[in-house]
Amino acid sequence: MAESSYQTAFRFRNVRVPSFRKRKPRPPTNVTAIDVDGLTLRVAQVGPRGSRSAVTRVDAAPLEFPPDADRADPTVLGPAISRALGHLQIKPGTVVMGIPRAQIVLRTLLLPVIENLRELASMVHFQLGRDLPFRMEEAVIDFKVRRRVAVAPPKADPAAAAALQPGGAPPADPAPAFKLEVLVAAVKRDVVEQYAAAADMAGLRLSAIGLLPYANARCVEECRVAEGDQAFALVSLRPDEVSIDVIAQQSLLFSRGASVKPPPVDPAAPGEPPPFPDRPSAPGEGIPPELPRVDGFVDAVTIEVVRSLHSYSGMEPDNPATKIVVTGASGQEGLVVDALARRLGRPCALLDPAADLQLAGQARDQASGAIAAIGLALGHADPQGLPFDFLNPKRPAVPRDMGRIRILAGIAAAAALFMVVLTIRTYLINDRTRINRDVALQVTEAERNVPLYKRMISQANMTESWAKGGSDWLDHYAYLSAVLPPSDEVYLTSITVSAQGTIRLSVQARSGETLAKLEKQLHTAGYEVKPLAITPGADRYGYEFRSNVELIVPKKLAIDLAKTRQPPARPSDDISLEPPQRRGGGG
Repeated sequence: MAESSYQTAFRFRNVRVPSFRKRKPRPPTNVTAIDVDGLTLRVAQVGPRGSRSAVTRVDAAPLEFPPDADRADPTVLGPAISRALGHLQIKPGTVVMGIPRAQIVLRTLLLPVIENLRELASMVHFQLGRDLPFRMEEAVIDFKVRRRVAVAPPKADPAAAAALQPGGAPPADPAPAFKLEVLVAAVKRDVVEQYAAAADMAGLRLSAIGLLPYANARCVEECRVAEGDQAFALVSLRPDEVSIDVIAQQSLLFSRGASVKPPPVDPAAPGEPPPFPDRPSAPGEGIPPELPRVDGFVDAVTIEVVRSLHSYSGMEPDNPATKIVVTGASGQEGLVVDALARRLGRPCALLDPAADLQLAGQARDQASGAIAAIGLALGHADPQGLPFDFLNPKRPAVPRDMGRIRILAGIAAAAALFMVVLTIRTYLINDRTRINRDVALQVTEAERNVPLYKRMISQANMTESWAKGGSDWLDHYAYLSAVLPPSDEVYLTSITVSAQGTIRLSVQARSGETLAKLEKQLHTAGYEVKPLAITPGADRYGYEFRSNVELIVPKKLAIDLAKTRQPPARPSDDISLEPPQRRGGGG
């Protein structure tokens, strides 16, 4: 009898849509797909043949496990895979594995149209999280966008809608809204980690982990089983399960699995060669002599196929499965074909991938049980890759951690402020350094001109004292220049003004009469003249007498330069104002 089926039936829509990500087509590469089929390792290799990929090898080898070993343990499964590949003398490069239907949760979601794939992944995770039988943290989720579908909006009450229209006209039909039909597959993270760990223990470079129902559909597509757009059912007999997939137009419309185990193969049965002729049979291995077990298995498979087709027909009444194709390596495929043909009254056939794929040699004998491995290899070699890859799933956008963003923004702002302050500080330091350098140059220049500055300060102090004294000594200087005799009779060697306002003149005259005349002229000009002391003292210019004259300026003395005579013109040979000649030449 058939055991209870696992999972719920799942229906796939048969419409292709453009991929949201424009991927650059990949050139065909060498791919090795391995499928752990019970106690058998099935291997399919695909390589480039011109511009497309073709199956180059299909083989199988027994998996040798220690007695009572846990076959799901990666430390047990990995070495067994390595030994099986060594037995086949295969050293794979890129390796692909697949997860069976029993370990997958499949759902169809209708989502708003979103162009960004990461945002769509976020919505898929949000929607699927409510339907998973396990926590989201334990799940690996991948999805495939099927198509855009038009969803009719809910119809409003015609009477109420007509009342809102002017004139009571019937309302216009609302435009349909478009949504995305998305196929979502979820698997426990532990399962993916077990496959990856087993590949690592086997020394393989695992590139992808696909979905076996889609691998079956890809292999059937390559075998060209479909007749136009008609749907057909693919029944795959595996050691641990029976899967029923409905396929049409190179797409999977329906997938269901049932835990029905076939009886062991009898190596002595006629027409059924053992799967591994070079492997000795273990004691007691083989099918028991009673045939009811075989009949029970065939009946159980027939019942599960009928159930699946009934479920599918309820979902797709307009596109029934017109024929059934059976595949597998259990040895019971022929009996299942006959039983289904009698029960359903539809065309039933045994899939022959060896003939459809033009395989030869050992590949022909192993192709029937390796359609999943063949589909995985072909799908991975396609330009767009596998539609589901649980090793590299489509990931949602990373949620923003606003607290962390604020901290980083604060750090960035502090760093920017520090840079601004450092820049301003550097500018100010450079500006002050430049000013200090200019001031130092000015100080050096000023120290060089200190004697000149002292002389100027002294003259300024004298001028200031004159101004404070209330007398304009420059006017007296001009007045005396007009009053004194001409320079060919007398000239001044010095003139000073004391703090008491006394003017002292040192004069050199040609004769004593000239000095007497000088005294009278000064009295006439309004000055009080102290008696002159005349001293003989000839100079080299012929002036024979010298005298010092002290003049006291009366307070009532008013100087009017306009009424005085103009001073005589400067003699042509007067060199008193010429700069002295430097010794040794020069100006």
